[in-house]
Amino acid sequence: MTERSVCALVAYDGTDYSGFQVQANAPHTIQGSLESGLEKLTGQFCRVHGSGRTDAGVHAHGQVILTTVGWKHSADALCQAWNRYLPDAIVIRRVVEAPEGFHPRFSATSRTYRYTVLHPADGKLENVRRFPLFERFALVEKMSLDVEAMNRAGALLIGEHDFATFGLPTQGESTVRRLDALFWTAEKAGTIRLDSPHLQRLVLTVTANGFLRRMVRNLAGTLLAVGRGEWQAEDVVAALASQDRSRSAPPALPNGLVLERVNYSDYPHLFLEEISGVVL
Repeated sequence: MTERSVCALVAYDGTDYSGFQVQANAPHTIQGSLESGLEKLTGQFCRVHGSGRTDAGVHAHGQVILTTVGWKHSADALCQAWNRYLPDAIVIRRVVEAPEGFHPRFSATSRTYRYTVLHPADGKLENVRRFPLFERFALVEKMSLDVEAMNRAGALLIGEHDFATFGLPTQGESTVRRLDALFWTAEKAGTIRLDSPHLQRLVLTVTANGFLRRMVRNLAGTLLAVGRGEWQAEDVVAALASQDRSRSAPPALPNGLVLERVNYSDYPHLFLEEISGVVL
């Protein structure tokens, strides 16, 4: 059977997984599940390459993967069949023929993540310890956050900088990255009240040409410290300039983080319909 290269758009709930990449001591990974499902479908092992390594507990709406598979039917048929062999937490959104020379990681020109926080915009949550309706996909803060201060501090991080304070490179890589966008938006989380007052949903959107390990979570954690009044904008600037990992605030928990989309300037129409329909 003729082998063909295909790429796919994948979404997953990463709560119960040890990240995207296959690891020797971690049996439950997204990559491993995708490869296992494809092997059950085709009877052959097919290596899956991803656009990036999301950490344990991190989710994705727009992870892009590439594989070479022996398949004689349509790409849509492969998508439907592959999904039958995947756990409920993982879904192939679409499969297409891979453009010539395409690689999901090395062809990417930027990536967008979002981090979701719920907070009481007009007060404080009292006597509520857990939030099972929300905590799988959002961080819940019990105190009101100063969103304007968070955005003022975040704007100071835009541009090309050495982000060594906020993340770790893979061995030998530079810690310089170009941050194209970073902003918080606010909206009501709905009509649910938890011991009064209403919860407001805050979404941090971050786009960069690349990210260091845990960079988004460290940035989110630092800006949340600003929102709580523990840090000032000048503290964020000083931490960035120090290029010292110990100067970052603790990272935000992984449950609020989603890989939203991967952008490919040389392949502008790749998954365009699916990406354009996303509301951040």
